Amino acid sequence: MTTTNRPVIAFLTDFGLDGAAATCRGVMLSICRDAQIVDVSHTVRKYAIRDGAFILRAALPFMPVGIHVGVVDPGVGSTRRPIGILTARGDVLIGPDNGLLLPAADALGGIAEARELTDRDLWLPHTTATFHGRDIFAPVAAHIAAADAPFAAVGPPVPVADLARLREPRARAADGHLETEVTYVDSFGNLRLAGGRQDLEAAFGQTDEGDPLIVAIGASVPQEATFARSFGHVEVGATIFYIDSSGDLALADNQADLAGRIGAETGTPIRIERA
Repeated sequence: MTTTNRPVIAFLTDFGLDGAAATCRGVMLSICRDAQIVDVSHTVRKYAIRDGAFILRAALPFMPVGIHVGVVDPGVGSTRRPIGILTARGDVLIGPDNGLLLPAADALGGIAEARELTDRDLWLPHTTATFHGRDIFAPVAAHIAAADAPFAAVGPPVPVADLARLREPRARAADGHLETEVTYVDSFGNLRLAGGRQDLEAAFGQTDEGDPLIVAIGASVPQEATFARSFGHVEVGATIFYIDSSGDLALADNQADLAGRIGAETGTPIRIERA
């Protein structure tokens, strides 16, 4: 990747704040001192591959073209492959072959090429079975960012069809109702849902600001929600159904924690009907 600017490395993990992410940043900066490392998140729920994939998909299109490292890797040290993905936009994604990277790759124009990370000259000299973020992913990303190695040098090609892919949640629209599911619970307790405006219109036709809806969240008692374009259009504490900043359907309690109140989590089914 050729650039006249300092290379950007975006970095996401479920490591938390106990030093593991800083260790990886140290490895990257030791190899590519000019790198600008953007910490996307290190508080992804432990082992929650789908949560990490959601955040990468939402964040990376707004990053400069660069190298992006994702590590939510409960299979570390197993037979799962370490991979690199070159996207149509020109980004390189580095991480485990467990589905974490593919939604973001799709959002960056799709996969142009995938390779297994096998060139040990690009790894740390001594590796472990439990910290591939430090030993493999960070140094490979830094070598590419520093232009020490082209993407083709990281290892052999992997057929795109062979890459692990997460089940993609989908909304199901019928006349008068919409069935969907929670794809992510954000830090406010808001529920991001499968589907977008086209699914909303397929179920209800034209939906206007302030239209009342009946929402059943998992096994909870159905409740009323208001369709609105932003939180400022409903009362504090009211439940709002809206299109979020990524174009996805979403539910929230205005200035309150809907997920905590209902007990919703990733995968919780949602049914929405006209009131």
